[in-house]
Amino acid sequence: MFKIIFRRILCNKKSLYYGVAYYYEYLPYDRLNEDIQMMKKANINLVRIGESTWSTYEPQEGVFDFSSLEKVLKAMKAADIKVIVGTPTYAIPTWLAKKYPEVMLRDLNGTKKYGARQIFNYNHPTFRYLAERIIRKIVEKSFNYSNVIGFQVDNETRHFNMSNDDIYIAFQKYLKEKFHNDLNKLNYELGLNYWSNRINAWEDFPPINSTINGSLAILFEEFKRSLVKDYLSWQTKIVNEYKKPHQFVTNNFDFEWRQQSFGINAEANHFDISNCFDITAVDIYHPSQDDLTGIEIAFCGDFARSTKNKNYIVMETEAQAFRHWTPYPNQLRLQAFSHIASGANTVEYWHWHSIHNSFETYWKGLLSHDFQPNPIYNESCIIGKEFKLLSPYLVNTTKKNKVALLVSHNCLSAIDWFPYKGRLFDKTEEHQYNDIIRAYYDELYKLNVEVDIIELGTKKLNNYQFIIAPSLYSISDEDLITLNDYVKNGGIILYSFRSGFSNENAKVRTCVQPGIISKACGVEYNMFVEPQNVTISGIDELSSIFNEPILYWMELLTPTTGKSLAKYNHQYWGKYSAITENKFGKGTAYYVGTYLNSNSINKLLTYILKINNLWTNRQNQVFPIINKCLKNSDKYIIEFYFNYSNNKQSVIFNGDKSYSLLTNKIINNNDIFTLNPWDFNIFITNKKVTANE
Repeated sequence: MFKIIFRRILCNKKSLYYGVAYYYEYLPYDRLNEDIQMMKKANINLVRIGESTWSTYEPQEGVFDFSSLEKVLKAMKAADIKVIVGTPTYAIPTWLAKKYPEVMLRDLNGTKKYGARQIFNYNHPTFRYLAERIIRKIVEKSFNYSNVIGFQVDNETRHFNMSNDDIYIAFQKYLKEKFHNDLNKLNYELGLNYWSNRINAWEDFPPINSTINGSLAILFEEFKRSLVKDYLSWQTKIVNEYKKPHQFVTNNFDFEWRQQSFGINAEANHFDISNCFDITAVDIYHPSQDDLTGIEIAFCGDFARSTKNKNYIVMETEAQAFRHWTPYPNQLRLQAFSHIASGANTVEYWHWHSIHNSFETYWKGLLSHDFQPNPIYNESCIIGKEFKLLSPYLVNTTKKNKVALLVSHNCLSAIDWFPYKGRLFDKTEEHQYNDIIRAYYDELYKLNVEVDIIELGTKKLNNYQFIIAPSLYSISDEDLITLNDYVKNGGIILYSFRSGFSNENAKVRTCVQPGIISKACGVEYNMFVEPQNVTISGIDELSSIFNEPILYWMELLTPTTGKSLAKYNHQYWGKYSAITENKFGKGTAYYVGTYLNSNSINKLLTYILKINNLWTNRQNQVFPIINKCLKNSDKYIIEFYFNYSNNKQSVIFNGDKSYSLLTNKIINNNDIFTLNPWDFNIFITNKKVTANE
């Protein structure tokens, strides 16, 4: 039976892409042919070029030299290596900054000086004129090459806190449209009477970066995120004039950076922006060595897949990178297949060769500075071979998850203004909203609960049985009513503290909290305090689940129709609930009034999954064993098992009779197999599944 399946699947000619960023212009000497030979040995079938080289292609204004671009395109075509061409607009040449200083970016700290990348106002008409010319030139030179499969417009584009005069003027126009040119409405909705911040004439509009009004600042963030979409849409329309039907356009999304990819990006709404593109591409970086967990790979991958509900490109991920990231043996291979297990069709490293000069000299590529084979390159050869062999089984996969994490850029901006850690008006550089998002996501991951990451306002709520909605602090009445209806119609939802507190303009609701969702959650409160040496304890059948310290924030909850799952251990606050559960219509709502530690979140999620019949055999196996499931293009289930540890692990296989794509052995349900440190196995079932499974 398995042999019949394999013969049928092997007819699939589509391939996973395995690639690198390749910068011929950065090489200390010409070694293009040698690099291609080494790429072919590693089964690298894709390179990304061009996005950093405006000063090479246009050394002086109106003077163009695309000889290096065309040399690489021709050589890669001859070697049957596909190419993604980047528009080079994220790093401007010296002549542009010198001749047109008006395009330089002004942000919170003043006007930028030349040197770094992304230091210009991409909304300025002079920049747009010059950028359009180089975009058209580079696309004209490349789109006819048969090996060019797509274009990347710009690079890791965000709003960069643009605060130039034209940005302020455009923001005023944005507000005029949003509030129908009614200053009274604007002042009322944003609470601008406070401290005499009322705006009585548009010409008296104040500077934004110095505002003390969170509502106005949050709208400015929303507006600046819209500029990112406008800019990338503008570039995409230019490329679309040239590209052929088989070629795609994308941009490489990055995430909040905390010395690694961490959470959703505060300066770009990638859900919204993804509508501009044919495919979503992301840059994913993560800890390695003893700190490798796979969580960042999964989180960023789930986000990327969820933007368009289809496969995505990992445009950049690490090879050697920093000395504390240089992977242990087999970790590079584990990482590559972890991307595939989340739904990637492409894995590309930043970058091929380590750079010998300038800022990123010590961010190393597959090859070290000597260009010689090394253990990382040798492991990439193994990965490339496996990608080639397994492509028919692993390309164009799908997932159908029952659980979703609901996120909001507006809530992120609002919590930046009104943080829950520390004192309310002490700003931090970190976006605390992402901390609470990751607190819940990480525990779902460790429990082997696969999730989609969806945006507030989505029409897809009913696709999921269980939605986790952490800290929906700034949210419209309409969205809250929609969430109430989701529960009433049979959905399960988990809210965390501060949810429903203010409307979409961060204007606090005047009703008893948590406002509109109080009825669905069966709970009320009107006091919140900062916990000091406070723990929580579970009640009744949950008494053995919780006995944990809490952090940062505690709401003093009083159940109405709901029941208490946990209470605070405190001489004064002990009569109040910390966690509640409420049946509402056909569904159930849970409300958590405090910041739980990881152990408590894990226990709470376990309880919710079990009591709502969402607990499966997968959850009996927990981190460091990670089990991911895909349906391939031939409708067969693919099961991945990863060992994210330095220790050999015994693993119980959960699923129908399957065949290992790596060991060529048949395995049955409940069979035990072994995974070595940082190892994995991949299994395919012998029966097709239906569209709804």
